[in-house]
Amino acid sequence: MESAVILHNIRSVHNVGSIFRTADGAGVSKIILTGYSPSPIDHLGQPRKDFAKVSLGAENMVPWTQLKTIGAAIKQLKKEGFTIVAIELDKKSVNLFKYKPKKGEKLALILGNEVEGVSKPTLKQCDVIAQIPMRGKKESLNVSVAAGVAMFTLLK
Repeated sequence: MESAVILHNIRSVHNVGSIFRTADGAGVSKIILTGYSPSPIDHLGQPRKDFAKVSLGAENMVPWTQLKTIGAAIKQLKKEGFTIVAIELDKKSVNLFKYKPKKGEKLALILGNEVEGVSKPTLKQCDVIAQIPMRGKKESLNVSVAAGVAMFTLLK
């Protein structure tokens, strides 16, 4: 199954590096970085050591690109036939574990900022909003952990 992950405005290079490593393990086809999400390459075009320490070279395994806006990423993926799934708490969200993609469906997962999540305007552009049901008192998981749960749940 072809799959993509969009990482939008994620602050932590460690979270992004961790998501790259998990994406490789889950068989993700490509990663698109948008907003200010850090890339594996610094502003001088050199590989980031702090990124590589966490990703363990996954940035060389999973094709990735960087686009300025999430809107451009969503538009590109929809044109390619992807179903866009945001991982976010919302009134319209469905239980991630109960959502069943169609066989052969191309999925693109959106993960947003560690504090703010995925914005309301972005959620309106998504085909599905899915949330990870929480059993404890906290409302959410770390973004890299949530990414792993979502990838391995939806891309099996």
